[in-house]
Amino acid sequence: MSDTTLDFSPAAAPLAEKLLAPAREILARYPAGRERSALLPLLHLVQTEEGFVSPNGVAFCAEILGINKAQVGAVATFYTMYKRRPTGEYLVSVCTNTLCNVLGGQEVYDGLVEHLGVGHDQTTADGKITLEHAECLAACDYAPVMTVNYDFAVDNTTPQDAVELVEQLRKGERPMPSRGARICSLKEMQVQLAGFADERDGAVADGPAGAPTLRGVTLAQEHGVAVANFNIDTPITTTKPARDESAKAVKDPGPAAAQPAEDKHPGLVAGVAKKVKTAAATVVDKVEHRKAGAPVQAGDVKDPEVRAAETRNPTADTPTPDASKTAAATPVPSNPAEAAGLADNQPAGDGKPAGDSVGNEEKK
Repeated sequence: MSDTTLDFSPAAAPLAEKLLAPAREILARYPAGRERSALLPLLHLVQTEEGFVSPNGVAFCAEILGINKAQVGAVATFYTMYKRRPTGEYLVSVCTNTLCNVLGGQEVYDGLVEHLGVGHDQTTADGKITLEHAECLAACDYAPVMTVNYDFAVDNTTPQDAVELVEQLRKGERPMPSRGARICSLKEMQVQLAGFADERDGAVADGPAGAPTLRGVTLAQEHGVAVANFNIDTPITTTKPARDESAKAVKDPGPAAAQPAEDKHPGLVAGVAKKVKTAAATVVDKVEHRKAGAPVQAGDVKDPEVRAAETRNPTADTPTPDASKTAAATPVPSNPAEAAGLADNQPAGDGKPAGDSVGNEEKK
């Protein structure tokens, strides 16, 4: 986007006063003419201020990108990380997908529902906790798991662990998680998701993978399991490998295969020949069926196209109708208001979203 001054609508102006500078920084990450790709981080930027994507946030994103609000809303309603109503300071997600569920994830979620008095995507009265059940948190090796604002908080969670954690959060405490970055508020997390560095101490975690993650590797090492001829330093090829000449010799043996096939596999050749003859006879029958006036033999199945054509025009003497003459006439408006609306109704375009092409109004 250029540095020209934008006139924001009353809905977008309050956010523009606070977020215009970082929004321009986000837009500058993308090539000229491709700024629309900045919509995802811009929506996260809006959530750093409001904690959710409000109608004013939709208007701000639409106006700074030069698109309409419907296009922004389509994205904001598609991804679950964009919240469409006020969300608590801490978003607590409990995985209830297959493995976590088998290992007690549903019990963890049910325990929080009972303790907090809220259900999925609902917020406690004090505005501290929003609870949700998640389809997968990508940590099956630590199942069941729960996250706080998308950071892993408790591994191998139990209902008691989950209740203790949310009570600490409601008291204003930020306990150290089992692993990963330190717990932060939802708005602080949105800063990172918008692509900006979080300056808090411990905001970015580091360290090696844990033992459950490396369990498969550990077992392979203990039992001497390895891939034959595996070399970790082997470069990954980017082109199609050359054809194996030995395989070519098997597929195309050349002079050595000069012996007639009938001598080597007499039964196989006879069977193939029989199938070819049967298929050829079927093709001939189809062709005969397609001939106008040809008799249909008893027991034969007509070609569907022939059957449909004969049904529409059994005597083959009905002329093909002229589509231009049989097209439905445009209905005549029954009142002045309807006539005025029909006159102002422009023909439909090519279906491209607004902003992608010149609209009907601009073509006039």
